[in-house]
Amino acid sequence: MGVLQTGVLQPSNRQKPLKDSSGVLTIPEDGNLVVLNGQEEILWSSNVSNSVTNSSATLLDSGNLVLQVDTTGIILWESFQHPSDSFLPRMKLSSNLRKDEKVQLTSWKSPSDPSIGSFSAGIDPLNIPEGFVWKDGRPYWWTGPWNGQVFIGIQNWNPVYHNGFSVVDDKQGTVYATFTYMDLIHLSKFVLDSQGNLVHTYWENGKEDWKVMGSAPKDKCDVCGTCGANGSCDSPDSSICSCMRGFEPKIIEEWNSGNWSSG
Repeated sequence: MGVLQTGVLQPSNRQKPLKDSSGVLTIPEDGNLVVLNGQEEILWSSNVSNSVTNSSATLLDSGNLVLQVDTTGIILWESFQHPSDSFLPRMKLSSNLRKDEKVQLTSWKSPSDPSIGSFSAGIDPLNIPEGFVWKDGRPYWWTGPWNGQVFIGIQNWNPVYHNGFSVVDDKQGTVYATFTYMDLIHLSKFVLDSQGNLVHTYWENGKEDWKVMGSAPKDKCDVCGTCGANGSCDSPDSSICSCMRGFEPKIIEEWNSGNWSSG
């Protein structure tokens, strides 16, 4: 029964975190992958119903943690199908409306709290696939339709996005978005932060830290409903929102305080 210290990996038990360093990631007799606390209580489990006793877990070079059958190599569970806030190369954000199955990112509640926050991000097939960020289940920002090369709403994003990103219809009911490295020297990832921003970063070896390459939405005018109904948004303007000709603020106190969402 192999054991990994939980500090090595992003915790899957986001809603029930460990309070100390006593926890372990292990595989008990039923073949599932579990996180235990110091009292050997299960805080999280892969919950694979068809698990087998001869299973093992491997952290691949891609960052994907897989639980597989030792004898056949069949994957029983993989972390890329259950992401948190990070979108890594070769991971697939997917949507299958026929089966009502989705693989999406979920933000942290705050920069220091990894529990599930207000934002989620993923791909929506629609008639033409689009990328979305949702806030509490409602559209917050979107990429515009995929034209076969880029999402038309973010054409001016960085070169890695242009060269490595793709949207695929597998013709079996699933549409997914994925990306690969532009080159193997620069490791990159997308992170959905606690404020709903989708941030593209790459690893800078010299500083041994992640450097921001781009972020979306670009400004508040890209956010859905910033100015409310009959409002006009102009990001260079200090007040951002103004009423369209012939209209006035619905709730003047909110409008004057910088909350324009009522229109």
